[in-house]
Formats: sequence, C-alpha cells, structure tokens
Amino acid sequence: MAKYLIAHDIGTTGDKATLFTTDGELVRSVTYTYGTDYFNSTWAEQNPEDWWSAVCVNNKVLLKGYDTHQVAGMAFSGQMMGCVAVDKSGRPLRPAIIWADQRSQAQEAFIRTKIDEEKFYRITGHKISASYSLEKLMWIRDNEPDVFRKTYKMLQPKDYIIYRLTGEFVTDFSDASGTNCLDLNRLEWSDQILDMAGIDRDLLADVYPSTHVAGQITASVAEECGLAPGTPIVIGGGDGVCAAVGAGSVRSGDTFNYLGSSSWIALTSDEPIYDPQMRTYNWAHMVPGKYSPNGTMQAAGNSYQFVKKNLCKDLERLAEEQGCSSYALMNKEIEKSPVGANGLLYLPYILGERSPRWNSEARGAFIGLKMEHTRGDMLRACVEGVMMNLCIILDVFRKELDITDINVIGGLANGEVILHVLADVYGVRAKRLNWLDEATSMGAAVAAGVGVGVLEDFTAIDRFIRVDETVQSDVGNHKKYAELKGLFDESYYALLDTYKHLAQWH
Repeated sequence: MAKYLIAHDIGTTGDKATLFTTDGELVRSVTYTYGTDYFNSTWAEQNPEDWWSAVCVNNKVLLKGYDTHQVAGMAFSGQMMGCVAVDKSGRPLRPAIIWADQRSQAQEAFIRTKIDEEKFYRITGHKISASYSLEKLMWIRDNEPDVFRKTYKMLQPKDYIIYRLTGEFVTDFSDASGTNCLDLNRLEWSDQILDMAGIDRDLLADVYPSTHVAGQITASVAEECGLAPGTPIVIGGGDGVCAAVGAGSVRSGDTFNYLGSSSWIALTSDEPIYDPQMRTYNWAHMVPGKYSPNGTMQAAGNSYQFVKKNLCKDLERLAEEQGCSSYALMNKEIEKSPVGANGLLYLPYILGERSPRWNSEARGAFIGLKMEHTRGDMLRACVEGVMMNLCIILDVFRKELDITDINVIGGLANGEVILHVLADVYGVRAKRLNWLDEATSMGAAVAAGVGVGVLEDFTAIDRFIRVDETVQSDVGNHKKYAELKGLFDESYYALLDTYKHLAQWH
C-alpha cells in the first residue's frame, strides 16, 4: 500500500513542500522561494508560473531517493483571497492579484452602497473589504475590460495548480469562504451578492469539500511535476484553515493561537460565531460540517522584530559571539521585568490593524515611558501589548464557548517567557506543540490522507502532533493583566483622532 502523503503550502514568499508518512512522520521538507511585485503603494501581484515551477521543482527534490508510486496522494494549502483570471485553456490572462493587494477600494465602496454591512457579514462571515477576491475580480472588470472579457474562471492560487495537474476547475469551501461571495451558511455561491456585484456565477469554480479528489495527475504533466501518472490530487484548503487542522483544532471548542509575523486566534465550532461589532470573521472549516471563527492581528512577531531591529543591535552581535539566538537574549531581558513592565504599555499597531480594531490608520505607541524604564521593560511591554490585543479577539469567542486550553504554534512561541505571558494574559493553559511551523502542511497532508482513504478522518492529526510544553496561567498575574487590559483599550480609543491626523501627515 502507498505510504506517503505530499503537502504543498503555496505561500506569499514561496512554496513549502512536505513529505509525510501515513503514520504522521515528517520525512522531508523543502522550500522554493519566489518574488512578489509590490507597486502603486497598495498593489501586490505574483506570476502563477512561479507557483507551478515551485511545485515541480519541490516534488523532485522531495522525492529524490523515494518511489513516486508510493505516494498515496497530494493536497494543497494555499494563500487565500487571491484572484487568478484564466481563459478556457487555464492560461493566466494577467499576473495574479494576491491577498495583500488593496487596489479595489472603489469596488468595496460600491458594494457598501448596495447592502447593509451587517447583512453582508451574516451571509459571508466576513466584512466587505478590498482584501477579498470578489472585489479584485470586479476591479479587473472595471479597469481591464479586455482581460475580463476573456476570463473563463477566477481561481485561487492552489486551485490554479490543481488545474495544471488535473485539468479541473475546482475549489474548496475554505478557500471559497475567503472570496466575499460564498454563502457561509449554505456553502454555495451567493446569487444575491454576485447579482449585486454584477459578476456571473459561471466565472467561479465548482465548490467541493477539502477532501474531494479533484482528479489524477495527467500523463502529459507527470514527468514535469515529478510524480507518477495517476497520482490522486486532493483539493486541500486555504492556509489559515489548514493551519487549524495542523494545530489540532478539529473538534468543536478546540482553540489555537498562531504566533508569527502576524498572529491569529481561531477555533472549531458547529456554527459561525458572529460578533455584533464584526471584529472577527469566519471560515468554512476543512472538517465537514464545522466552521473556523478567526481573528487576525497585523503585527505580532512583526512588533518583536521591530523592537529587535531598533533596540537590540548589540544583542545581535552578542548572540553571534555566543552562538545563540538574539531572541533568546531578548527573552532573558524580559524575564527581568515584572508583570506590567513597570507601568509601560505598548500598542502593536505599527501596520495598522485588522482584528480586533479594523483600523488601517491606527499607529503603534509606547505609553507611560519614564526615565527609569529599561530595555527589558520595553521588550516585555511589546509582548504584553501583542497578547492583550489578541485577548480582545479571544474574549469575542468566549461569549459563545468556554475556552480553557489553547494550542500554540508559530515561531514566536519558541520563547518560554512569551508562553507564560500568553497564558497569564488569556487565563488559559497554553500548550506549545512540537511542530511550530509545519501546521499548514500537516493540515493539507491530513486532507490528502482522508481524501484518498488512508486516514479515517481529521482526528488523524493526533498522530502527527504532540504537546511539548504546557504552561498554566498564574491567577494573580491574570488579575493584574485584566486591569492592564482595560488601560490598553482606553489608550487605543483615546488616540483615535491622533491616528487620523498622523495618517494624513506628509
């Protein structure tokens, strides 16, 4: 019996390809990087041919020394909220507009004139935003009519690769829920929203569960892509939802926190969780019948990288001399600062903010600086500010579910002191998993295994992951942070007018 599963995580900076056994063992992982074209201030595009090259090269490197006929199936995790316009032959008609692109502000504004935002949120699980695929396709229609006239389908990045492998135009529920035009409750394209936007339903791919076998690798591309003809191709899902599976969030109430450059808290639920203030949003889960409520902040690890770059140049040199990580030295300084960083607050809005503020004009700030504050205080305040911001997201979900345990993944979770701050701010048991950066790949691999029948269901993720460390919240520290979180919130609102003026400063 075939015993390997391949997962591709088609991200913003590259494709990470991973080979697993059906027993959950990580065999090999390789990455192929590619570029992004950022221009016109808010535009971001990629060449779909780069994704294809990455998948083909990575497969060959991944399987060197292994029998390609032993691959039971391959599935994908992919960057979400993109727009790949292709013709009837599946050829891209222009560069892909990716998730980071914000050019379609006029299209966002048009939709706002046609529907109440809360009604839209209840249909799609998301706010109206230029970030999503629908608005980007509308932009092509309004600004590149020749391209739009030739467009046969709009695809997501992973779905373009699936077409190249199988000849099928398909997507899955999780990626479809990142387009701004899927009816999340019915799991079908919303005719109401598409009619309002003036977009033909036929321009969208057919929607299936993440475990759907889209087809088999055609003989014409088998050699080019480094796999045996007939290898089953399972759709997989959007990267955020694949990460949910890879973080063990597959049963109702299972909650996880990804701590990377950006950071999000998400969980598995039986129904979407709608926030009256629309601070959070909802994906369709890869697990059939489940949803993944989510809130993503912009600058978690980015904040820590910012203070490292501007405050810790000497620690970088010292770390090189001592043969250790500069982050490890930063964490030691944090340990010397008490809870509350001696009365110092940090607002982590150096890139504006998505959840929970949804304010692109928000700016970062240290509040309460005194002469006696140390660098360790500033570093601690940075971490505490990130966690208090995320805790606002967590509090939205706690109105619906009792959350006492959180699985933690992502590079920022490496620091033990950071894990303690997280547990104390949230008031939870924080469980750091063994694989901090492999969650998206593992989620796609499990989808592949379930799709081809070598794994029973998504609970098979339990054989892929384990808890490496558990940190219990300190009751006294949690009470202090609850008080500090009130000041954190007050500080944000007190600066709203200041943000607006600074955003207009030249």
